[in-house]
Formats: sequence, C-alpha cells, structure tokens
Amino acid sequence: MKTITSRDNAQYKELVKLAGSSQARRKSGRTLLDGVHLCQAYLQLRGLPEQCIVSETALHNPEVMDIVGQLEAQHAHVLGLPDALYNAVSQVEHGVGVMFLIETPERAVTEPLAVSAVLLDNVQDPGNVGSILRSAAAAGITQVYCSAGSAFCWSPKVLRAAMGAHFVLDIFENVDLAQLVAASKVTSLATSGYATQRLYDVDLRQPVAWLFGHEGQGVADDLLSMATHQVVIPHLGQVESLNVAACAAVCFFEQVRQNQG
Repeated sequence: MKTITSRDNAQYKELVKLAGSSQARRKSGRTLLDGVHLCQAYLQLRGLPEQCIVSETALHNPEVMDIVGQLEAQHAHVLGLPDALYNAVSQVEHGVGVMFLIETPERAVTEPLAVSAVLLDNVQDPGNVGSILRSAAAAGITQVYCSAGSAFCWSPKVLRAAMGAHFVLDIFENVDLAQLVAASKVTSLATSGYATQRLYDVDLRQPVAWLFGHEGQGVADDLLSMATHQVVIPHLGQVESLNVAACAAVCFFEQVRQNQG
C-alpha cells in the first residue's frame, strides 16, 4: 500500500479535482465510487478498479480491510491517506473511508433499439437519474440512453442514488434521442400529464422504449410526437403530478407485472 501525506502531492491534487468537478470527471473519463457498498458492487460485477483509496481510520474496519485484502491479493493499487486528506476528497458525510477510482465507460450507439430501454430527455436532478437507474436495473432493463441535457450518470450523487445499478446497465450519454426513437425497432412510450391513454391500458408484454422528460417541462414536444404511445399514470388526491423517478418506477413495474401475469 502506497501512502500520501502531503496536500501538494500531484496525485492527491488530481483526486481532489475529480471529487469536486464534473468537468474534470468528464475530461479525464474517470470518477470516484465512495463507500463500501459501491466498492463491493464494483468488485463483484466489474472487477478491479484503477485504484483504491482508504483513510487511516478505515484500516480498522473489517469490511474495508476485506476489500483491501482482495485487491492486494490481485496486486491492485491501494492508496492510504490520513483522515484529514481523505475527508477533503470524500463527498460523503460520516463515510466509512474507502473509495475506488474507476474509468467511466463510454459507449456509442451502433444499433437500433431492440430491447426494453430507458430514454432520459433532459432529466437534470442527479437523485432522480440515480433512482431511475436503480429502478430500471431492478426491473430487468439493461439499457439507458441520456440526452446531452441530462445529469452526468457517473457523478457522485447519481452513483450514490443508483446504489450499484450502474454496474449491471449499459449507459449511453449525449445521445440524440430523436434519432434513436426514429430508428427504434420497439414500441416507444412517453409519459405526459396531458395524455388521455392510461399506462394500465397499454400492452407492455413486448419490449418498450420508456421516454421520461425534464422535471418541470416533461418530454420535449418533438419526442412526444414521435412516441408510439403517450400515457398518463392516473392518481388520486390534489397532487399535480408524480416525481419523474416515481413515475418511472411505476411504469417499469407495470411492465414487470404484465409480463409475469
């Protein structure tokens, strides 16, 4: 295990920059996974990270030491930091003290949609994006396509909200969704508060491209007009609409219900 004790160390400065800047993460093609759960999920589903970073205190934590032991057995890079330096990098309050530095996958769209997928049109809140990824993975959906205006999927907040879902999904970013929908081989379904067709009245027993839009404005008009179906989720009470992440979960599990029925 290598140890860094100076804030002036070039490698440490790079970690601080990655932790605090979305631009730096995009430019370098790397990001940080903060916490035991994300690190364990990555090890199990994707393999070795570029580097593991641990705090001094975390070396007394059995779960962290188990992760470090697995990595050192495979000659992976482990970096130790004093607590003060580690806490300046970590975005998690009262965290356990372990992070992975990983490369962020970059995928290009090469084939038309042929399986169920999620299309995010300008969904900007990282918590919403992460929750949608988590629900999609839980419902057995494996592909997610994000427009340029959507939150960066590999940001720390999205990663924490998704709880490891990233590692079982193929995530495509900066996608031209109109082009994707136009070439799609599957039914496309957009949610809209103005739609008259109910979600529950659509046959979802085949692959569906689920299209969700901006938290305030919804799906863009051009994409709405291209969708095979525009649907609404009927609800009771005085609340105007569902949160987009809640809406997505209802949609995914209605498809699960229909396919299991």
